[in-house]
Amino acid sequence: MSDCTASSNSMGSVFSTANNLLLIHKEEYNNLKTKILLLLMLISNTAIAETLIHCPRLIDGLSDDSFETMTIRVRDKEIVGITKGYEEGSKSDTLIVLLDSTCMPGLIDTHVHISSELSPKRYENRFRLDPQDYAYASIPYAEKTLMAGFTTVRDLGSAYNLSISLRDAINKGVIRGPRIYTAGKSLATTGGHADPTNGRNQSLTGDPGPKQGVVNSPADARKAVRQRYKDGADLIKITATGGVLSQATSGQNSQFTDEELAAIMSIAKDYGFKVAAHAHGADGMKRAVRAGIDSIEHGTYMDKETMRLMKKHGTAYVPTIIAGKFAAEKAAVDGYFSDLVRPKAASIGPQIQQTFAEAYKAGVWIVFGTDTGVSPHGDNWKEFGYMVEAGMPAMETIQSATGMASQLLGIEDKLGTLEAGKLADIVAVAGNPINDISKMGQMRFVMKEGKVYRHDQ
Repeated sequence: MSDCTASSNSMGSVFSTANNLLLIHKEEYNNLKTKILLLLMLISNTAIAETLIHCPRLIDGLSDDSFETMTIRVRDKEIVGITKGYEEGSKSDTLIVLLDSTCMPGLIDTHVHISSELSPKRYENRFRLDPQDYAYASIPYAEKTLMAGFTTVRDLGSAYNLSISLRDAINKGVIRGPRIYTAGKSLATTGGHADPTNGRNQSLTGDPGPKQGVVNSPADARKAVRQRYKDGADLIKITATGGVLSQATSGQNSQFTDEELAAIMSIAKDYGFKVAAHAHGADGMKRAVRAGIDSIEHGTYMDKETMRLMKKHGTAYVPTIIAGKFAAEKAAVDGYFSDLVRPKAASIGPQIQQTFAEAYKAGVWIVFGTDTGVSPHGDNWKEFGYMVEAGMPAMETIQSATGMASQLLGIEDKLGTLEAGKLADIVAVAGNPINDISKMGQMRFVMKEGKVYRHDQ
């Protein structure tokens, strides 16, 4: 009996211990379960947290009308909704209240030179400054552009491929600036606009070729486009005619043969590149348009036949009125330009606004672009005023820098309009720019991909 009793007590002790262990494990399990549920709730609440922006007025980049008293809802990097009225949101949401402002899509300038800025020392600096000097100087240019409300730019030519490095640094969050689509080094012909050795000591420069962006045959043209691909460019820019600021006599002569243009366009298509053409003279424009170019930049001496061709081929016109006005103004300043450049700046510069007016009346597809880098960075907005002066309604000028610009860049699926599913590039100016286009120079709010870079109270 004693043995049985001992055995029974022993078994009871085992069962008791097992039950206690089970209770302990059950309690630990319940605690763990509670913690997991709390963690899931926290993650869930964080995931659905949104930023709500109250907009007294809203221009969406699509409609010809503006809208009043609107709320834009942003989650992470995207717009998730736009509703009439002011929504309050939940406690976890961030509320941004904009007073007497007009919201619109982040602005797009389709013609800039983000890594440089014109000055009277332009020519002597070419022999004094190293690539890293230009690189550091470009950092404030990028930030000025972003703070002016231009969240996206198309860079059409930079020395040393600086715009490619700047693009990558901005994308990595190393520095602040707009989203950049860049052509890298522009393509030219020997002695033509964008030949990097123009005006330099020939014994120091040698004979540049396709790698440096200088083309003299269809074979060169193909190699030059492939080199831009290797460099990491997003598109191709050619100088179809002479230019104002290059150290060369003519500002408007044709500079590529039809065969060279055909080779450029063929390889560009293979590599998925769009192609922009700097052009002042009408003949060079016509050659480029017939070859299938995507946009004509400047277009100073565009004639009616060129306009008809552009409409037929769906070619965009990027006027850059501000660059022409700035160059004409500085041509009157002794010593600002070289003796070779000064007469070109004085004659070509003032013509661009009139050409723009005629192209608009003719129904040419017009896209916003400034050639900033000729004029100071951050002044891009002044182009809106010049476009209105020449006869384009204020709403259309804004559309040219939003929805129209995104179409030219081929990014209309993610930028250019305020719609659910698009990236949250949202800017706001003081007052109503439809009534007073100068309000485009009073930027109050800048958001790029859901991150606020500027918010003036």
